[in-house]
Amino acid sequence: MVRRELKLHFQALIAAFQFLTRFPIPITVPFQGSVLLRSVVYFPVAGAFIGICLLACTWLLALFVPAWPSAVLILAIWTALSGGLHLDGWMDTADGVLSHRSPERMLEIMKDSRVGAMGVIAAVLLLLLKASLLAELLRGDHFEQYGPLLVIVPIWSRAWMSAAIAWWPNARQGEGIAVLFNEVKWPQATASFVMAAILSVLTFWIAGTGTNVALIMLLIIVILTICCGGFIAAWLNRKLGGLTGDTYGAMNEAIEALLLLAAVIWLYAQ
Repeated sequence: MVRRELKLHFQALIAAFQFLTRFPIPITVPFQGSVLLRSVVYFPVAGAFIGICLLACTWLLALFVPAWPSAVLILAIWTALSGGLHLDGWMDTADGVLSHRSPERMLEIMKDSRVGAMGVIAAVLLLLLKASLLAELLRGDHFEQYGPLLVIVPIWSRAWMSAAIAWWPNARQGEGIAVLFNEVKWPQATASFVMAAILSVLTFWIAGTGTNVALIMLLIIVILTICCGGFIAAWLNRKLGGLTGDTYGAMNEAIEALLLLAAVIWLYAQ
């Protein structure tokens, strides 16, 4: 029994990486209920590895490249590491929701592989915002203080995805990516949040962040993640009658942008 459970958790970890990232992991795992149910617990781990790659690339670029070009390159790497999955969800969600049609028609628009004007506008604005925020955090000696956020931000944006899967219904009953995670409930979402908290504390500890500062920052991050994610999820649920795989990606992007914005506000408030 223990051996089987360990095997399922290992497969779940691999599934989380294969689902949320483009890291080349040459291991085949069954994308079925028992594995996917556990995989959401490891969403923050996938986010942490994305963040570690971003931090390493940022450190290298900072040696040779000014803040703004570095920010654009880091954002390109950030997008590539997830295969553009979440950005695509952001664009599809913008196309559907901003069409102001019936819920059924919005869902049809979101399924369309073509990107509309609203999706393009939303993507451009989001990327400009994230690039400008990254540029501010990379200026001067700010990177030493705020560098750990490059790891922590993708951890919590992906932890929220597990909560959204667990706490809101699927808008497309019987179809779409979201249906694969129908069995996910609050215990898995809670475990994902605990995993995110552990990874965040570990990141702050490795970075040498003071205990009081780390606790305050972690508390702010958790509150902002839950408030932003909860507001968007409730709004989308009201508009669409549930959530979809696209909306999970859209919330991931929104939370990442909000946490970066909060970091810049914190920076200028000091």
